[in-house]
Amino acid sequence: MVQIKTPEQIAKMREAGLVVAAIHAATREAAVPGATTKDLDEVARKVIADHGAKSNFLGYGGFPATICTSVNEVVVHGIPDEKTVLKDGDIISIDAGAIVDGWHGDAAYTAFVGTGHAPELIELSRVTEESMWAGIAAMRVGARLVDISKAIESYIKRQPRPAVGDHSLGKYGIVEDYGGHGIGTEMHMDPHLLNYVSRKRGKGPKLVPGFCLAIEPMVSLGTPHTEVLADDWTVVSTDGTWSSHWEHSVALTEEGPLVLTAVDGGKAKLAELGVTAAPDPLA
Repeated sequence: MVQIKTPEQIAKMREAGLVVAAIHAATREAAVPGATTKDLDEVARKVIADHGAKSNFLGYGGFPATICTSVNEVVVHGIPDEKTVLKDGDIISIDAGAIVDGWHGDAAYTAFVGTGHAPELIELSRVTEESMWAGIAAMRVGARLVDISKAIESYIKRQPRPAVGDHSLGKYGIVEDYGGHGIGTEMHMDPHLLNYVSRKRGKGPKLVPGFCLAIEPMVSLGTPHTEVLADDWTVVSTDGTWSSHWEHSVALTEEGPLVLTAVDGGKAKLAELGVTAAPDPLA
């Protein structure tokens, strides 16, 4: 069953989403050469405490931290620690969440540490982020869940990928084992959202006002396949290629999508795509 939210509940989710946006801003500033991923986790903990919110990552299934810090070939669910020191040229995907009055927010971004990044890494992050926005723009009343998957996959497949090392296929790897999800009174809820179209899944539910999703493509420079390391959390690409992860929590309203975890509610970016964002209930 898909949990449909009232406007009042969406407003609470917007509060949680803005806490997540604040975590993103603070950790992005702190993600510099010489910082450890544990340092970034401490930054996130402080933001959550300062806003009187709660962490939805800490303790989730035994996860030991408040954010996921996924560096280079780590796709998702990297655990912050003191041993992982960020270096000039690294990329890091930071996934963060927060709870306000029982309602959840969840979002991720990819950051560039220092300088000197290869053009293919900059393009990888751009393609991943833009595919997320393509999926958000497809979140319309009356559409089906598969329309979001199709928009994400179609955008990625249209982008030519330069050859990198031994990988000369000229295409990106859309990670197959992980995807988006419903969000509300829990961080992960039905429905599961694939970042590609699967005939086995059908069209999925029809999108109606009150539908809330975390839309999160994960894309690698090589394979779509992943494996989980011995810590039972850290997910890496099986061929060692680097990856990017972008995510926003989005609520569908009668007036269009509201990007709960974007400071402006997604207004500027959606306008570029010809979509009008819903008004911010907290404005």
